[in-house]
Amino acid sequence: MDLVPALEEPLKKVVGPATAKVMAEHLDLHTVGDLLHHYPRRYAERGELTRLADLPLDEHVTVVAQVASARLHTFRSPKAPRGQGQRLEVTITDGSGELRLVFFGRGVHKPHTELLPGTRAMFAGKVSVFNHRLQLAHPAYELLRGGDPDAVDSWAGALIPIYPACKQLESWKIAKSVETVLPSAQEALDPLPASLQEGRALIPLPEALLKIHRPHTKADIATARDRLKWDEAFVLQVALARRRYADAQLPAVARRPTKGGLLDAFDAKLPFTLTEGQQKVSKEIFDDLATEHPMHRLLQGEVGSGKTMVALRAMLAVVDAGGQAAMLAPTEVLAQQHHRSIVEMMGELAEGGMLGGAEQATKVTLLTGSMGAAGRRQALLDLVTGEAGIVIGTHALIEDKVRFHDLGLVVVDEQHRFGVEQRDALRGKGKQPPHLLVMTATPIPRTVAMTVFGDLETSVLDQLPAGRSPIASHVVPAQDKPHFLARAWERVREEVEKGHQAYVVCPRIGDEEDDPRKGAKSGGKKSAEERAEEAATAEKRPPLAVLEVAEQLAGGPLRGLRVEALHGRMQPDDKDAVMRRFAAGETQVLVATTVIEVGVNVPNATAMVIMDADRFGVSQLHQLRGRVGRGSAPGLCLLVTDMPEAAPARARLGAVAATLDGFELSRIDLEQRREGDVLGQAQSGVRSSLRMLAVIDDEEIIAAAREEAVTVVAGDPDLKHLPELRTALDALLDAEREQYLDKG
Repeated sequence: MDLVPALEEPLKKVVGPATAKVMAEHLDLHTVGDLLHHYPRRYAERGELTRLADLPLDEHVTVVAQVASARLHTFRSPKAPRGQGQRLEVTITDGSGELRLVFFGRGVHKPHTELLPGTRAMFAGKVSVFNHRLQLAHPAYELLRGGDPDAVDSWAGALIPIYPACKQLESWKIAKSVETVLPSAQEALDPLPASLQEGRALIPLPEALLKIHRPHTKADIATARDRLKWDEAFVLQVALARRRYADAQLPAVARRPTKGGLLDAFDAKLPFTLTEGQQKVSKEIFDDLATEHPMHRLLQGEVGSGKTMVALRAMLAVVDAGGQAAMLAPTEVLAQQHHRSIVEMMGELAEGGMLGGAEQATKVTLLTGSMGAAGRRQALLDLVTGEAGIVIGTHALIEDKVRFHDLGLVVVDEQHRFGVEQRDALRGKGKQPPHLLVMTATPIPRTVAMTVFGDLETSVLDQLPAGRSPIASHVVPAQDKPHFLARAWERVREEVEKGHQAYVVCPRIGDEEDDPRKGAKSGGKKSAEERAEEAATAEKRPPLAVLEVAEQLAGGPLRGLRVEALHGRMQPDDKDAVMRRFAAGETQVLVATTVIEVGVNVPNATAMVIMDADRFGVSQLHQLRGRVGRGSAPGLCLLVTDMPEAAPARARLGAVAATLDGFELSRIDLEQRREGDVLGQAQSGVRSSLRMLAVIDDEEIIAAAREEAVTVVAGDPDLKHLPELRTALDALLDAEREQYLDKG
């Protein structure tokens, strides 16, 4: 949050062009204010050693530790001078665990003289695995010696700040740059109203910035964090409160279902009773649709909790009231699946204008980018005349040519897969703003929903309909125990022999376009030591690919079974044909990418094997797993990984295997990945506009900030009397994010 113009001086003027370039490109830091708000991730104490046991694989880390041993090895290498190569292995310890550092070639000389047993230093590098042990290859390091005047100056405080860093710029170099800009903290304007600061006993912002970067005690860190968390929570909640306030001023057409209309006819022919949850959520939606302001509601529920049924009833209510409803799906496979299942559920009620159609019937139209010209022309005609009450489509619905007769409701499935512009373009097709229902099968903890979707009212479906079966999940450590993987393929065979079907999921397609090895050249013969050196510094092997795995399975462990492949780059007709064969039971094993992650419904599929499961996020694994156990037979999900037992990825997979509670898993997921840029279009990922606030841990602050924000906005919607808050808001909402909030 660049709070004030006074802090907007470009970094290149202060820290020099080379450092500024790295900060801009790799850490997204551009101004003095950005650097002041780049807070330490944690603090190391002179006498305290850090925990090496918690190192995340494949991430850039900084650790403070002590050298336990250092050994120099020589090996034969035709490339090295005089045919002798050198490798230095240093073991560092933190008292609870050890980590290996490796240096090769000319890079061994300096660390060999400096990293002697007993030496304490800060080490920075990317964590990799070699021979089942975690290591840092060629790490950067900074010695921590009391007698060194530079070190004493750099680490004068008892607490050493460890900053989020990158390969090109280590934590200690960032610390030196912060030292340069720290005097500017005095000029930071305070965005919090004075009454709020006093009421919550928060320290002023300049003092908080000084204490977070150069604390003298742990109490300094705590008071600084409390204050900085409030800044983030409050400014964000003011942005969302202003958005809700503006929405409440917009007009919309109230849509009330007609007695004896389409919805009543549909309910009368349902072969089952809606769950209590479905009835409760439907009432919340119908109440919203009956108002003259646009509904903005998030419908979240576990995989298979019946969200589509709730959304369909809302669409039917809008059609009853004379409007049209559009459902936006993220992929063609999912749009076709929704269209098929909705037409099946509605029966003759979906045959409006056709022979045999019921009296109250409407037409349900599909519109996707790959449709033929004649089908597309007819679909567009159905929409503009109002013949089609319900349309289901992909982003093809958003194109300029598409016109509606009277768009009353937009249902967005899997909200996180759509850009803001796409949703906005569809909402802009109504004569007045249509009502909006956003669905997600990724359960979101309450405060995350309140922060990320703070402008939406939230409905939760947490009951599974009757008849859904439990899913057993197990981790298969393929590298440690290869016989476990062999047993996994036997289990797939057993399920098929019982008349069931199975999915095998891979992270990559494996065609020319996504082959990471394409163009790689193999050199001459290498010595064992050279291969070890390469392996020590190389990236992990490429992710397993659908096309390769399908071929290997069909010719190996699943020989004799009908195996087919499915991925996103296939022609739409081919994809649909593969899905139809699988749904009809003709294909026994479907090897696919995450194209099957949402919406694919094959009740006879009971087993799923996820290859390289460590390459998927927790929520994604939970989504994928929800594709099995959709019928009366129990489901089985096997998470295959090469990761060693100590790796954090294994702990993550263990958590997925241990619970089917999506809300619990989403908390674990969030704690591991951070919140992502909650105001940008990515709702997860590396970059976060929340630098201090942890959505899961700071629930109370977020809830309190929301209350304060609502009060402030109700009394002064334009923030005329709070110029510092307005400035902070402008900084938070740069052009892109302002648009994001405007569009929802």
